[in-house]
Amino acid sequence: MKNAKNGKHEKQKSGDPFEPTRADRFSFGLWTVGNPGRDPFGEAVRARMEPAYIVRKLAECGAHGVNLHDNDLVPFGASAGERGRIVGAFKAALEDCGMVVPMATTNLFSHPVFKDGAFTANDPKVRAFALQKSMDAIDLGVELGAKLYVFWGGREGSEADACRDPRAALARMREALDFLCEYVREQRYELCFALEAKPNEPRGDIYLATTGHMLHFITTLAHPEMVGVNPEVAHETMAGLSMVHGVAQAMEAGKLFHIDLNAQKIGRYDQDLRFGSEDLKGAFLLVRMLEGTSGTVPYTGPLHFDAHAYRSEDEQGVWDFARGCMRTYKILKARAQEFDRDPEVRGLLREQADAELEPLMQRYSKKNAKALRAASIDPDAIARKGLGYEKLDQLMMEHLLGVRS
Repeated sequence: MKNAKNGKHEKQKSGDPFEPTRADRFSFGLWTVGNPGRDPFGEAVRARMEPAYIVRKLAECGAHGVNLHDNDLVPFGASAGERGRIVGAFKAALEDCGMVVPMATTNLFSHPVFKDGAFTANDPKVRAFALQKSMDAIDLGVELGAKLYVFWGGREGSEADACRDPRAALARMREALDFLCEYVREQRYELCFALEAKPNEPRGDIYLATTGHMLHFITTLAHPEMVGVNPEVAHETMAGLSMVHGVAQAMEAGKLFHIDLNAQKIGRYDQDLRFGSEDLKGAFLLVRMLEGTSGTVPYTGPLHFDAHAYRSEDEQGVWDFARGCMRTYKILKARAQEFDRDPEVRGLLREQADAELEPLMQRYSKKNAKALRAASIDPDAIARKGLGYEKLDQLMMEHLLGVRS
């Protein structure tokens, strides 16, 4: 329905606690729900949807925002007039539906010119073109209201490692990001960058393969305060890594600027499955950490679903997929809140605390070192004591399965 005061669409309240609302900060990319189901072995199974139509349908589903690559909205090589018409219609749809663009990015991987990379390519003309395209796309993102700009180096890698020294690739990547940071500063844009890691695909090996790699790389930039990370569930899981641990490291460093939520089977190609549809325990622990239900500082940025519907689906299945991503997140949030309120859970976690020893270890001083040396600690007695993690994990599973509240 429409709110008579501001003329923007509002979702009718259903009384369902897991129904998505704008307050949940959920977003999807034009490339996610707009995915036509094409894969390397088969052509598209769904018709292309216009960007303005996607905005309206996502608003009906309860999403807060929509994200985009430059060419998801404006076709590659479009004239200035065509660009103006397309962007104008898209902005009108956003305004009419009360939707926002939290994040934008540049497609530096689809065009054949990027077959050897974009910012890291050996040909300086390719690197220059990548910077041209990125500056134009940054302008577009800012025009649409984006405050975050993601860089995924999909072609920044190699199959034949003899083609370049990886150190040269890292130097070129650094030069490009430093250049674009200075561009944003000169334009006085209120924009931060987030770097997205992936171990492989479409390249045999992609430079800066994990969130940990990215976090270190950021410290080498000229403006590290402008740059954070955008971890993705599928990308960490592909390499057999823990998404929860990667996100925790990013949060601890104050660098979790954006996040891509989806699902993935270990050891497979990048599947971008509906959030929570694989590794439900991992999804639960991720939501628990993002929401801070255990008493930690929560993540308050956009919750973006970088996933797409199964190839088996028609358009209705796409919107079922989108609602499913959001509903699963909200269900897991409720389960995490119940888990962390459970007195038995709290008791198991509290047993590990030591009010006398912990303050001594938090900061070195001669006094603390002397007190630690004098502390009476019986390692054999400690080793004999069970930690109760089996019970803790089972309690988590029972909350996750909805049989304990």
